Order: sequence, then C-alpha cells, then structure tokens
Amino acid sequence: MKRVELQEAQHGVKVGQVCPDIEPNVTEDCIFTHEGRPIGFYMRRLPEAICKIADVADHELRSSRVPKQNMDRKRPTGFDANGNKTYDVITQYSTIIGSVPPKPHMRRTYATRSSVHTHKTAQTFIKAMNLLCKKSEALIQEVAPGLHAAQVEAMKDVPDKWRFGNLFTSSISNYNIPANYHRDTANVKNTCNVIITKRRNSKGGNLHIPDYNAVVDQCDNSILVYPAWRNVHGVTPIRPTHEDGYRNSLVFYPLKAFVNAES
Repeated sequence: MKRVELQEAQHGVKVGQVCPDIEPNVTEDCIFTHEGRPIGFYMRRLPEAICKIADVADHELRSSRVPKQNMDRKRPTGFDANGNKTYDVITQYSTIIGSVPPKPHMRRTYATRSSVHTHKTAQTFIKAMNLLCKKSEALIQEVAPGLHAAQVEAMKDVPDKWRFGNLFTSSISNYNIPANYHRDTANVKNTCNVIITKRRNSKGGNLHIPDYNAVVDQCDNSILVYPAWRNVHGVTPIRPTHEDGYRNSLVFYPLKAFVNAES
C-alpha cells in the first residue's frame, strides 16, 4: 500500500461550521503519514469476508429491530406553482452501542452500557458490529502494525468491562448524517477511529480534513482508520440520487472517560 505524506494547509475552517460539498481527492488505498510517521490508512474496499459482515450490520441497522435516535430534516427542492418553497424530508438517525460515559447534564452521573444492548431484537446487529470491530482490529494489525501497537498501549488502562472489541469503547452508526466541522476531543489520544461506510444511490458524505486539504472518498465498503482527536474534520453533504438512497457510517471509537474507570 502506497504512503501519502500529509502536507499542512492554510485554511479558515472553524469548529461548528457546515462542511461544504467538496469532491474527494483521496480515492486510492494508502497509508497516511505525517512527518514520516503513519497515523492512519484508507482502503477503498474491505476484504470480501468483512464486507459480508458489514452488509449484515447495515441491513439490521436499517430495520425496525434496532432502536434509533431520529433526526429527520427538510431539504429545499425549489418552489411550487404558487411560489411556495418545496421540501424533501430526509430520514436521518443514529444508534450508539458499547459504553456510554457519564452525562451529568442529563442527570446521569455514572457510566453505563448503551440501552440498545437490552433490546432482544437488536442482538443480531450488536453481534455483527462486535465481529466487524474485531475484524477491523485485525486489519489494522495487518496493514499498520505500529498503529495497532500504539492503540493497544493507549487502551491498556481501560477495563475490559468498558471495551467494545479490544481497542475501542463505543460505536455509533449514522444514517444519512453529514457532520459539521468538529474534533473528537473526548477520544483517547494516540488512537484511531474506524469508519466503515455503507451506501447506495447517494453522492457526497465524504470526510474533509482541512488541515491537510484531504477529502476522503467514503465509497461503499470502504474503511478509514484515522485519529479523530487530532484534527478538525467534517462530512460533506449527503445527496440521495434515488428515493431509497442513503449513506451509513459504522464507527468505532475509544473514549478517554473509561481510562482508569472503575472495573
């Protein structure tokens, strides 16, 4: 796999801004390096065995069997004959599994496991995501053993109770959700997130990292391994091209709230 040295770029992007529609410029398998050191990698297509697991997770997520937080939004489409604005309603939702940190602002001062785990109908989804996580970890070890070793070291003080897979604590699946520019400051430093993309009949939904002027092509069955705590990043607008079009991201991430947490 070729190496791509990330070059720092000047930009005025700030946290909270909407990510514009930008065409991807990272479209081939590569290992990202910064100052010569690997910090992540991209594969345009996962190995077929992992694709099949991702298919199961994606199918279950889109079913009624998995609880979701819905966030439907309107998208302007033009004007009707009377000059009134017309809209499409785009279905958006997300599901968190694995460990959830304390949320004092919601009057929950303790860590817990996602309530999705208590739903019998969601067990196939949870099992598929667990297996997908572990297969992703093995892929990281194969492609970038240094990244794998760094993540093992960074996670050494996270009790098994709070882990999802071996190298993460949590997972979120986002359906048709672009993201404003942000940085994952709650993540453990010196770790990477995994983003596996499932999509059909849609455009956009690519990851922009303005610090390096990099826009990663998050095509169907691709995987991006990247240190989300390191840089501001955002997701470009998602545009369904047909009625059933969607873009879904299956994400695994490690939260520092669980380092040295009570086991």
